[in-house]
Amino acid sequence: MSSKTTGGNAAEKVRQMAQPLCDAQGVFLWDVRFEKEGASWYLRVFIDKDEGVDIDDCEAVSRPLSTLLDESDPIPQSYVLEVGSPGLARELRRPEHFQCCIGDEIKVRLIRPDEKSGEKELIGTLSSFEKNIIYMKRTDNGSDIELPLSSCAYVRLHDDEDLFADTE
Repeated sequence: MSSKTTGGNAAEKVRQMAQPLCDAQGVFLWDVRFEKEGASWYLRVFIDKDEGVDIDDCEAVSRPLSTLLDESDPIPQSYVLEVGSPGLARELRRPEHFQCCIGDEIKVRLIRPDEKSGEKELIGTLSSFEKNIIYMKRTDNGSDIELPLSSCAYVRLHDDEDLFADTE
């Protein structure tokens, strides 16, 4: 298997191709993932901007990116290209994600339960992120904690608002 068929390498190559397109459209390239689901591969490009992305933003990135991908063919197998928003509960994976979300409430799922509390999920306000260490203030008890990113299964923005709540 050549190195260009691995998910991480493919995603990085596409990231490099997509970045100038996103810059030209005035959107932030949040993430690129190349993932297999069932028998199908998906190339997912997540974009964002302050006022939120709409279908026109997605199309403005998708069309030229699709053309570039067809021309350069960095991914040998068949895949589905999807361009969309990272959503309200977006995953924080890169240093720039953490930097732009300082002050926001996050939800952290640990790989193993915390040694002191036995908890596997923590919710708190992201205070800072330095050298792959997450600094946060817990929502439930106000304590400050430090978590190595390597101990986290995922870190997401915490969206506890029920968007479909009945307004009776």
